[in-house]
Amino acid sequence: MFLLTQKPPFASLLPSFEGDLYFNDSPEHTAQRILYSTDASVYQEMPIAVALPKSVADIKKLLRFAQQHELGLIPRAAGTSLAGQVVGSGIVVDISKYFGNILGINPNEQWVRVQPGVIRDDLNAFTKPHGLLFGPETSTASRAMIGGMIGNNSCGLHSIIWGTTRNHLLEVRAVLSDGAEVTFGSLTRQQFDAKCRGENVVSPLEQRLYVQFRDWLSKPDVQQHIREGYPKPTVTRRNTGYALDALVGFFVSANSEETFNFSHLIAGSEGTLCFITEAKLNLLPLPPKETALVCGHFSTIRQSLEANLVALMHGCSASELVDDYILQLTKTNIEQAKNRTFVEGDPKAILMVEFFDETAEGVSKKAADFVTALRQKELGYAYPILFDRDTQKPWALRKAGLSIMYNIPGVDKPANVIEDTAVDVHDLPDYIDELDRMAWEQHGLKLEYSAHAGAGEIHVLPLINLKSSEGRTKFRALLMDTAQLVKKYGGSLSGEHGDGRLRGECIAFMLGPENYQLCKDVKALWDPHNTFNPGKIVNTPPMNESLRSEADVVIPQPKTVFDFSADGGLLELAEKCSGSGDCRKTEISGGTMCPSYMATRREHDTTRARANILRHFYSKIEKPTQPDYEAVKDVLDLCLSCKACKAECPSSVDMTRMKAEFTQQQYRESGIPLRARLVGNFTKLMRLASLAPWIYNAIYDTPALRRLANRAVGFHPDRTMPELAGTTLRKWWWEQKKEENEQIGRENRNNYSPSSLTSSVEPQLGSVLIFADEFTNYNDVEVGKKAIQLIKRLGYAVTIPEHVESGRTYLSKGLVDDAREIAIRNVTLLKDLITDETPLIGLEPSAILTFRDEYPDLVPSELKADAQRIAKNVFLFEEWLAREADAGRINQRLFTMEAQLVNVHGHCHQKALSSMIPVKKALSLPINYTVQLIPSGCCGMAGSFGYETEHYDLSMQIGELVLFPAVRKAENAIISAAGTSCRHQIKDGTGRKAQHPAEILFDALA
Repeated sequence: MFLLTQKPPFASLLPSFEGDLYFNDSPEHTAQRILYSTDASVYQEMPIAVALPKSVADIKKLLRFAQQHELGLIPRAAGTSLAGQVVGSGIVVDISKYFGNILGINPNEQWVRVQPGVIRDDLNAFTKPHGLLFGPETSTASRAMIGGMIGNNSCGLHSIIWGTTRNHLLEVRAVLSDGAEVTFGSLTRQQFDAKCRGENVVSPLEQRLYVQFRDWLSKPDVQQHIREGYPKPTVTRRNTGYALDALVGFFVSANSEETFNFSHLIAGSEGTLCFITEAKLNLLPLPPKETALVCGHFSTIRQSLEANLVALMHGCSASELVDDYILQLTKTNIEQAKNRTFVEGDPKAILMVEFFDETAEGVSKKAADFVTALRQKELGYAYPILFDRDTQKPWALRKAGLSIMYNIPGVDKPANVIEDTAVDVHDLPDYIDELDRMAWEQHGLKLEYSAHAGAGEIHVLPLINLKSSEGRTKFRALLMDTAQLVKKYGGSLSGEHGDGRLRGECIAFMLGPENYQLCKDVKALWDPHNTFNPGKIVNTPPMNESLRSEADVVIPQPKTVFDFSADGGLLELAEKCSGSGDCRKTEISGGTMCPSYMATRREHDTTRARANILRHFYSKIEKPTQPDYEAVKDVLDLCLSCKACKAECPSSVDMTRMKAEFTQQQYRESGIPLRARLVGNFTKLMRLASLAPWIYNAIYDTPALRRLANRAVGFHPDRTMPELAGTTLRKWWWEQKKEENEQIGRENRNNYSPSSLTSSVEPQLGSVLIFADEFTNYNDVEVGKKAIQLIKRLGYAVTIPEHVESGRTYLSKGLVDDAREIAIRNVTLLKDLITDETPLIGLEPSAILTFRDEYPDLVPSELKADAQRIAKNVFLFEEWLAREADAGRINQRLFTMEAQLVNVHGHCHQKALSSMIPVKKALSLPINYTVQLIPSGCCGMAGSFGYETEHYDLSMQIGELVLFPAVRKAENAIISAAGTSCRHQIKDGTGRKAQHPAEILFDALA
């Protein structure tokens, strides 16, 4: 935005700046600037610097520096803006890391004071014990921050009963453009007049604000322009331009009790007027404890919107739409496929209507009465009703709506452009009909619909190819035509996502030239140097410029080892990241994605950041340079390859696979580091060490020797190493098999008959193959022994077939070429052995799940069908056991009747590619065992990650988030963990020995 003749002297800030500052051309700083060049919108612009301030003093220093050098300050919280609010060429100021404190709560007066980096759901976890909550609930509530919610005046699911952020914003503390810190709160007429006289103000600018607004908004013609130009009063979501309509009533009303609060203007101002440092928020009582959710199924969108009006008449608390686009995409999304069990058939739309009540009877009656009304009006064909905890899955599916659309294959992608329009809810059916007709007839575009039907705001997504000139023309034309339609209905072009740089061009048309000029005057009054987030709301650049991709450019793509064709290629997989920031959840919200971010709270360490840096890298037309590789490596470094993103990211961004592929490409350019090769060759090294295991164990059981050995290979000296067993599982198995055969031979010689031979070798229930993975074969032999003995005791024949290692160690270090050779070898060896009747069972999740996840995309085309068939018949031990139990083939009387508590930590790959339900089922086979899942994410070890010197501290920090405290607290429980790394991390972090489920169940045999 600003033309700089020379780069500002950012280094001069460093001596007194407490926070983090990135501005130079080093790979680390360049990577940070790339990561902050975009948000969840379609825009991209490289900032000149990125700052993470630690204090208000830091913010003031940045303000002075920016004004001195004519730079913009772009405030940023979670970075989930959809209109480009936090994209620009100035200094991006990220408050999410250091401004996340809850400063105080008054339960009696029902308010809380917070810094702007506090996450909405984390805030409500804090207020819940007080019986209170902060009402506005965006679909991004697990990572949306209060500062961003104020900036956009966010609303969310329950706005029809809980209102908008503006409705609950009591006070704002902010830094003004003159550097003064000011608190804006509710003022009586007497207090307002005193401010105008210069009393109780912190600077002349604060006084001018009150005087000028008095002069502007007291004029009858200005009042008339606002009344006629702003959306009609019945439109509850209204975020177009500055909220002058929220302030003008003070000057129109004769009511002496009317108050004035500049916080209501700041809500929705997108950081363009001042820099927020604190907020005082109104809290609401928790909703009634009983909940019902009616999921009405409809054959048309219009039917669902007519049903929405019926829902509002019945006093619902929320009414949200999901259309068939989203419903179809949930079928192939790992996480959302689990959440769609309530869907019947293939409806065009589902309307989710929620009711609250203090009693189960009361909420059931409300739901039933609503369904009866729909039937009477012949609206819908199915009306499943869910209650209490069962309502969480449909809501999770609904919240994933915007992001899951990015799974649509092809060049036409969802474009946030008309996604935020709002009209009077009674106009909604006709408005959507007209919008749908206009988009198709004038632009050839089909639209996707979701979200806030009850509030008159449907999120509408067209599919547009923004990499083409034709698509960009449609992008602009569709917005302009939609603006005319919205104005016809007296609606708002932005309901809650804001104007940003996307819709700013339309404000003059939407509000009228007089109101737009007043908005420009407001900006000039508050920010005369145009420092705070320039180019947003007013004086915005053209809305189809500075997009993420160049138009009509063919980008060459590298040859990959993995087959990325199902995702459209490696670049398209990176581009699936919508920027919605689901990977910015904290341990308070739960889930596994993303463990490194949960520990560091840095954007740099999110899955989104990694997808963005890879998208930037693979979008280059020219050959990447070494600094390009180093910048990507810097951002990928703390990815633990946990695979949580594959399941928990609505867009199914598989960062584990992309990181491995990129790392392999980098190795081809710069060679393979020694440590990576050593880790990859784990199996070979263990095979060698197993010739004399006592030597290996002697070294690693002696602290001084272990420290020396660890340092020699780049492992942390404090990290212990797993023991090497005295024998291998395969050797033990062959000895057992030999002994059994000899026993059979003796029995046959003594009691020969044709039937005796058959009965002694044939299983009662079936046969299974055991995968003797590289960890179980050398280190966790006891786990393998007990699993085999348990399976045999349960009545199954067990065989360890010929196979090689899984390839997991190679994949974890990006040695994908080596992993591919292993995949080919295993598929070739096992393709004729593994069937529905003879499945392959694995004990180590990270190893056995390579068959399910990576192998089908590693092997050549001639083996792909075999790999896919094998993948369907490969099971975790717990999956197989739960399946057999569900089929009634497991005799629970074989297990003890004693009572025991078992606390379970799930392996990341297990949670991402399978489920924890089978684990709980399997461990519940002993009738009096109580099984509880620890709500932990990643343990922090992640294969070799937690061993490595530079990652050890972070590894332990991740463990301390949830897992370690939970294990320490569970003194009377058995700790279960299927993953060998997880068990080792628990031992190093807590001193407790965790057991594999197979060990626990074997020990529980009666």
